Amino acid sequence: MAYQYVPGATAVGIAFSKGVVLAAEKRVAYGTFVMSRSGKKVFRITDRVGAACAGMVADMQVLIKEVSLYAKIREMELGRPLPPNSIAKLMSVLMYERRSYPLLTQVIVGGIGYDGNAIYSLDPLGSVIPDDYTAVGSGAEMAIGIIESEYKKELSEEEAKELALRSIKSAIRRDAASGDGVDMLVITEGGMYEESKKFSS
Repeated sequence: MAYQYVPGATAVGIAFSKGVVLAAEKRVAYGTFVMSRSGKKVFRITDRVGAACAGMVADMQVLIKEVSLYAKIREMELGRPLPPNSIAKLMSVLMYERRSYPLLTQVIVGGIGYDGNAIYSLDPLGSVIPDDYTAVGSGAEMAIGIIESEYKKELSEEEAKELALRSIKSAIRRDAASGDGVDMLVITEGGMYEESKKFSS
């Protein structure tokens, strides 16, 4: 009997009063085998937009690299930064055109646009869903429960970071494919920065 191994992960995106937080845990697991404890699933796309992914690490790396290059070319053509909705739509098109052999990754795109912050969730076929917060991956059900119970639009930056951390910790306690720490990308009008928290599951 053949077994199909699907990679697990947990990634969340939360919009707060002046920006967005994107976070993902570090474990790279394939079925019951832990391949790495230091995987990176949070990425910068432009100076104002980032992404957090769950799924096959190779697929998310290829997708992010391609989207980043297209975004850079488009920004040079326009002479202004691309907003998150344009990045999400570009990513959606790239994922949909590969629908017959899809990229096995779920993506959260978040950033600062002309009219404020934005979060978008994409599935492997490129469907785009805008929201104030979202979670993807094998631990999403646990993470979204924590976020939904405590989210409010007026969250401060520190409150949003703490909520993202708690939601992923909750998923790590219940999902064997998630664990080993959290990477966070925080995007505000003042710029973006990354933080990493290391802990065992």
